[in-house]
Amino acid sequence: MTGGAAESAPGRVLVVIGTRPEAIKMAPVISALRAHESGMDTRVLFTGQHTDLVDQVLEVFDLDPHWNLNLMREGQSVFDVAEGCLRELRPVLEEWSPDLLLVQGDTVTVFFAALAGFFLQVPVGHVEAGLRSGSKRAPFPEEGLRRLTSVVADLHFAPTEGARENLIREGVPEQRIWVTGNPVVDALLEISKEVHPVADPRVQALLDEPDAHLILVTAHRRESFGAPLERIFSAVRALADREGVKILYPVHPNPNVAGPAIAALGEHPRIVLTEPLGYLDLVRAMAASSLILTDSGGIQEEAPTFGVPVLVLRDLTERPEGVEAGVAHLVGSDPERILATADRLLKQRKHATGDAYNPYGDGRAGMRIATIVAAMLADPARIGRLEGSEARER
Repeated sequence: MTGGAAESAPGRVLVVIGTRPEAIKMAPVISALRAHESGMDTRVLFTGQHTDLVDQVLEVFDLDPHWNLNLMREGQSVFDVAEGCLRELRPVLEEWSPDLLLVQGDTVTVFFAALAGFFLQVPVGHVEAGLRSGSKRAPFPEEGLRRLTSVVADLHFAPTEGARENLIREGVPEQRIWVTGNPVVDALLEISKEVHPVADPRVQALLDEPDAHLILVTAHRRESFGAPLERIFSAVRALADREGVKILYPVHPNPNVAGPAIAALGEHPRIVLTEPLGYLDLVRAMAASSLILTDSGGIQEEAPTFGVPVLVLRDLTERPEGVEAGVAHLVGSDPERILATADRLLKQRKHATGDAYNPYGDGRAGMRIATIVAAMLADPARIGRLEGSEARER
């Protein structure tokens, strides 16, 4: 679907998403943009970098993309997605001519959509800007992609003060940065308003055991493949040997994850291995958990809303705010460290970390971003003036 907006429209915003996390985090932004009194013409483009479970998220949040590039191919590489984004985005940008292109996060879709915008001189806004682990290969390739996106972006929507400081250290002018919170918290709070039925009966069975400590595990990062995953799985198996513990592990289909997971954990009576959960089931599982073990960035941001402590199965994290607030614990893949930290937290029995506190947002990030975007589009020369102020600073 293509077509121009009316000449009197106050501005055109193209939101580009490619994966399930991007869809979840951009849903509150899209909703706020469309509800804004300025009447911005906001349209969604889905690259199809991922397809599994994305359709459910699009349906849950009522996101109906105007364009679907259908990039997903069996056995595709990052090169395939990168080339497809540049090739297929160009005619959309040239024909519809948006006033702003919005991307979120650190995927191949994010950087190459931003690069396409840069090539065609369409201003780029980056949601969740400024996350840094300190190593460009941890996680790979996400850390490199988010750094590169910051170079070509014009507007930077940082989730935290720490992310803002990262950008300033890298030379991004302060007047281009806004601290908005992370819209993943908006999405989570919206979904949590209603109790949705659990689709997977195995998950429901675990939720029906109120006296058991439910531990949710998600581990699939590239840097964990091989020996690190083996160490993590040995710790998970030892945790499952604890009395009163049940473990739910939605296993990523990548053979580097699924094969070792089934071999190490598949026969344990208190470990339930499932396919990746739909978003609604995952939210229910998070809320019911006593503890979460994860190498996922999104879950680090989501779990604090439910007051559930997180063991981060990585040596570095681009989300240090959770560690600093005491709601997340950086344990890497060392089994002794994982077990010691998990045992200590489980003994507290209080499900969580005390009163729920989420350092990543308060549920109003989407509204803040929409307000900033509307102000920018109401004065189209403003982004150009930011460019001029940047030049003067240099």
